[in-house]
Amino acid sequence: MEWLYSLFLEHSALQAVVVLSLISAIGLGLGRVHFWGVSLGVTFVFFTGILAGHLGLSVDPQMLNYAESFGLVIFVYSLGLQVGPGFFSSFRKGGVTLNMLALGVVLLGTLLTVVASYATGVSLPDMVGILCGATTNTPALGAAQQTLKQMGLESSTPALGCAVAYPMGVVGVILAVLLIRKALVRKEDLEIKEKDDANKTYIAAFQVHNPAIFNKSIKDIAHMSYPKFVISRLWRDGHVSIPTSDKVLKEGDRLLVITAEKDALALTVLFGEQENTDWNKEDIDWNAIDSELVSQRIVVTRPELNGKKLGSLRLRNHYGINISRVYRSGVQLLATPELILQLGDRLTVVGEKAAILNVEKVLGNAIKSLKEPNLVVIFIGIVLGLALGAIPFSIPGVSTPVKLGLAGGPIIVGILLGTFGPRIHMITYTTRSANLMLRALGLSLYLACLGLDAGAHFFDTVFRPEGLLWVALGAGLTIIPTVLVGFVAFKMMKIDFGTVSGMLCGSMANPMALNYANDTIPGDNPSVAYATVYPLCMFLRVIIAQVLLMFFLG
Repeated sequence: MEWLYSLFLEHSALQAVVVLSLISAIGLGLGRVHFWGVSLGVTFVFFTGILAGHLGLSVDPQMLNYAESFGLVIFVYSLGLQVGPGFFSSFRKGGVTLNMLALGVVLLGTLLTVVASYATGVSLPDMVGILCGATTNTPALGAAQQTLKQMGLESSTPALGCAVAYPMGVVGVILAVLLIRKALVRKEDLEIKEKDDANKTYIAAFQVHNPAIFNKSIKDIAHMSYPKFVISRLWRDGHVSIPTSDKVLKEGDRLLVITAEKDALALTVLFGEQENTDWNKEDIDWNAIDSELVSQRIVVTRPELNGKKLGSLRLRNHYGINISRVYRSGVQLLATPELILQLGDRLTVVGEKAAILNVEKVLGNAIKSLKEPNLVVIFIGIVLGLALGAIPFSIPGVSTPVKLGLAGGPIIVGILLGTFGPRIHMITYTTRSANLMLRALGLSLYLACLGLDAGAHFFDTVFRPEGLLWVALGAGLTIIPTVLVGFVAFKMMKIDFGTVSGMLCGSMANPMALNYANDTIPGDNPSVAYATVYPLCMFLRVIIAQVLLMFFLG
């Protein structure tokens, strides 16, 4: 039985791998269990680690530190890559309002943390840990621990505060959503209302009756017209064709045009008349409408096309086809010549079958190649992220230079590469399943180490009088900011309840609460709002956790 003892109890690299793997496996298994309709998911790895630590299980401290740091880096970098493409676009128009409201949740929680620390005598490191648990934000906890290590202070106490406050952090957002719903929401507020998005792609048919454009080429007309548009098909004398930019329009031509909905009226003035047919229904069989042409989706899989402008390929002039729409990460984009292509883009190509086969060779359409992991960008990004995290920079009023650390540096580089990587021809594409696998692996490893380290003193802390105080403080940091901002957003700013719920879940980085909102609120507004505010709030909480400690303890 000596081999069994060495496998589980004798400190070694092998023992560390076995113990952390066992904690992760048990925690992930328990995470699938639902309690009152709510599941803690991967968070159960944290509590399994706490129990293992309480029972006396331990691993070599250096191995524990390495595994914890590596798991955190993998998790936050993959997270940055995922949210990067939507990070900057989330600030446009309605996204600005939602992000400002979410920022209110973040700042209010931060203010309450500082006030509670002074009012109750709970040390600031403990309060920051409680804040991380109340907001279910483990990257922020990692950043706080790195900052304390930097300052030469005890770094394990925030993990205890996080562990104590975490369960209420998960449930508290759900309770806040329920409270707003019971107090303010009427039945008619939950009905799905159609949103008029003036910027979404819109298909319309026009007839050419404007004498000003008779016998002019499409290229000349595009130069004289302000709205952007793509002519997908041209019907003339009973025949359908794919018009090139040199095609001359004549009186009576029928055009199928893809544009933005807000520009439809301007194009009606330009062409002469808009037909009444609804071309935006999802069940339209395009191949049956014009049997002379084929409509097919082709996926960009050739690496050399990553970061190139669509117009530079000159596909329309070379092959006589038209690209009407581009789908990227579930979003439909207008196929303008200036659009920068990314690996994984799905292009709707219209033309003759032989021409489409040629275009398929140009674009790739080798979907299997997308499933092969591109690990180079992962390792390069990690190196760049750690380098950025190690750079000290000064903040007015903070005596010690601030470093972004293991959590801040990789998440910023991940966001930047996810956003701008294709523009410098860096292939940052990973399948959703690959990204989720990396994130889950990193987070599980980090939480297992975190729980194991905190477990030795967890129950002693919880069952002391201050333990109950920590639970109460965590509940306050979760519920008070979400209810107040939720009230302002719904009652005063008249934002629909689904969007408010998603915004609150995203501002607290709480996917478990989002699952509850999606299950109980019709429509996809909660998910859209969550995705809009999540990147900014995740980034800010990582930075704020460090700045708080530096400012008040430095």
